[in-house]
Amino acid sequence: MIWRWLVNALAVAAATFLVPGIYITNSSTGAQVLAVIAVAAVLGALNAVVKPIFTILTGCLVILTFGLFLIVINAIMLLAASWIMSWFGGAWHVEGFWPAAVLGSLVISVVSLVLGMFEPQGRRNYGNSPERYR
Repeated sequence: MIWRWLVNALAVAAATFLVPGIYITNSSTGAQVLAVIAVAAVLGALNAVVKPIFTILTGCLVILTFGLFLIVINAIMLLAASWIMSWFGGAWHVEGFWPAAVLGSLVISVVSLVLGMFEPQGRRNYGNSPERYR
């Protein structure tokens, strides 16, 4: 779980520094790191609670576009995270849907995919299978 949070934070940082229209208004490095960590937490909560609802409600569009509509849903999640961060005086902003949120969702998806490949494998639970005793 902490690994996923770290991956999301690094992906958000990559999108913040690569995509024009996604930016942090804090000037100090420590404040920028805290803002990225907070955005990763907010984005993780949105992806856990709101994104499945959106995906189910737009399931026909997701299937019809062979999953490409998920980019739109991810962009909406980025805009929602920016909106939530503004409630708390957050310093992380997404300027608009196109191109900032869409490109940001693509960058976050690619970085998460690449970094997710390096996820450490935890202990396996074999139960009562013969593999348990090897």
